Formats: sequence, structure tokens, C-alpha cells
Amino acid sequence: MGEQHHVKFPQEVIDEYSALGVDLAALFSAGHLGTRMGVQIVEASADRVVATMPVEGNTQPYGLLHGGASAVLAETLGSVGAMLHGGSSKIAVGVDLNCTHHRGARSGLVTGVATPLHRGRSTATYEIVISDEDGGRVCSARLTCLLRDVNPDDARRAGATG
Repeated sequence: MGEQHHVKFPQEVIDEYSALGVDLAALFSAGHLGTRMGVQIVEASADRVVATMPVEGNTQPYGLLHGGASAVLAETLGSVGAMLHGGSSKIAVGVDLNCTHHRGARSGLVTGVATPLHRGRSTATYEIVISDEDGGRVCSARLTCLLRDVNPDDARRAGATG
């Protein structure tokens, strides 16, 4: 998987996952798809997840940021927030994603910021705002994740080192 660039995690998250022998950066990364798209998570907590993504390489035929690329960024950020909310005993699975595209972006980086709308025992919903380099809102998204109990196979796939 791609290299993580200094993701800022709360210390309690670092301690919880370190004690389990889990590769925190791999577990809370953009995954293979996000890596191919250039998604870089820069901050991650249950209260706020921030990442950037280049427009170049993620455009549709007219040269604008592809709506599907915005959806990948949004689902990545909301899922990471939901996983951090659920803690090490839960895994987040997206069940509903809604994206509204407000304006096009042709170059530079877009930044996504996910914040919680609802954090319960079995579901978590995050609002994700994606903006261009000038601060203009490119996309507003909402992701709801089911929080289900982790089973041993989940831990192996998520990067446990033991």
C-alpha cells in the first residue's frame, strides 16, 4: 500500500491499536484505490478526518474532477472517522453515500474534511465537505456506516503484525 505521510492521530488511538499489534497507518489509510488516486490523510480522529487529493489524474473527459473521485474521497474520510468512533472492537462498513457536486475543479488539490453528524453504537454518519484550493465548496457528501463487531479475519486483513 502507499506510504502514509505523517498522519496526526490522537494519542489514545495510537496507544489502543499499538497494544493490539495493528499497523495503525495501514488500517486508517485510503487503501489501494485511494493510494492510486493520490489521497493523503493528514489528520484522523473520531471528531475530524482531513485528507487531500490531486485533481490531476482524477478527472472526467472534460478535464473536471470526476464526481466518482469525490465520492471515493468522501467515503474514505467518513469510513476512517466511523472506524475511529467504533474503536478496535468494531469495523465500519459503508451503507449509504450521498454526494452533491457544487462546482468543478480543474487543477491543484482538493481537501476533504469529515465531521460526525451521528455516532451511535451500531451506525455512524459523517458529513464530508470537499473544497478547492481557494476554499470553494466542490462537493458536499454524507456517509452512513454500519458498525459491526470485528472477527479474527478482519484483524488479519487490516494489518495486524502478530
